[in-house]
Amino acid sequence: MNVTELLRLAMSRLRTQRLRAALTMLGVIIGVASVVALVGVGQGTTSNITSQLASLGTNLLTINPTEGGSDGSTSLSVDDAVAIGDLSGVAAVAPEVSTSLTVTAGEETTETTIVGTTAAYPTVRAYSVWQGSSLTDVSVDRALRVAVLGKSTADNLKLDESDIGSQISIGGIGFTVVGILQPKGGSGFQDPDDQVLVPVGTVQKYFLGGDSVRSIGVSVASGADMDTTKAEITALLRQRHDLASADEDDFAIFDQTQLLAAASSISGTLTLLLGGIASISLVVGGIGIMNIMLVSVRERTREIGIRKAIGARAGDILAQFLVEALTLSLLGGLLGVAVGLGVSALIARFAGWAFAFNPTTILAAVLSSLLVGVVFGVWPARQAARLDPISALRYE
Repeated sequence: MNVTELLRLAMSRLRTQRLRAALTMLGVIIGVASVVALVGVGQGTTSNITSQLASLGTNLLTINPTEGGSDGSTSLSVDDAVAIGDLSGVAAVAPEVSTSLTVTAGEETTETTIVGTTAAYPTVRAYSVWQGSSLTDVSVDRALRVAVLGKSTADNLKLDESDIGSQISIGGIGFTVVGILQPKGGSGFQDPDDQVLVPVGTVQKYFLGGDSVRSIGVSVASGADMDTTKAEITALLRQRHDLASADEDDFAIFDQTQLLAAASSISGTLTLLLGGIASISLVVGGIGIMNIMLVSVRERTREIGIRKAIGARAGDILAQFLVEALTLSLLGGLLGVAVGLGVSALIARFAGWAFAFNPTTILAAVLSSLLVGVVFGVWPARQAARLDPISALRYE
């Protein structure tokens, strides 16, 4: 028999036992849907983490102190940032200090992060101004009481473009709103839009005291020069901090590229793990197919005997039952892909990340369902092919 005839017989058989076929396919549907949905969640998580890290800045290096004094002071200072800015491979530098304070505008109040920094902060951290202006060199040099609001903070205070130039209170001290940043997107503890930028000297003068900074952000001019620039910064800071050759660095430089690679590796491993766990349900679905096919062979013993008596070869019987198993698994796989994509899209919508659709994953899921049909359909098909026609005709 040709393939077309085998498919026609398989579909005819499935139509006569719709409920059994549907229940048999259900295991495959659940298995494939689980694989597609969980792999999609893993890929969406990877994409979300990568985009968040990339949004931190272009060719970003972050310098943090490795130890601090009992009074909260650190080994890094604004002067260190100025010196780093003079290096040839550096495009921009922004020292940062931060604290959490209450911000009030009229009757609205919110608790947010106050970041003391310089005019280069938007360049280093890849922000842009939505309304008004950013910090300027003049406002930073004079430690003026001006503030640039993140979009979430502005929304919490019910401020918009018409409120540029208005007064707000930060920690009980008056500040003038000079700008609102373009939103990056985010939520919860990691919301990059929930902050207020003020001159670094202003934060040190009114809120923290001292002249040290929490970190220094560095935007490297070219990604190819990241390692060279890191080495130059290390040598410069060791010299400025009077560290002997035997002394350990009192600072650490974090490379954005390394963070991206580490995050991608972890997310990739998580995706494989989720896919492997979901594959177990696919195996269970295959066992269901084998069970139903064995029952079908027993029920159709006389039919097999009649077919062999009128000339059907063992290979024809084997092909007939194997095609039936493959048809069940393929239909279940296709339905499972559709269900899995729907679940993955729904999770992505509620989680707030982009829906990740990978054609390779879909192809792998369909091929996996076919493999299940072959693996778990061969034994029942061989059982049917090996039946003795005389014994089969006598079977009641």
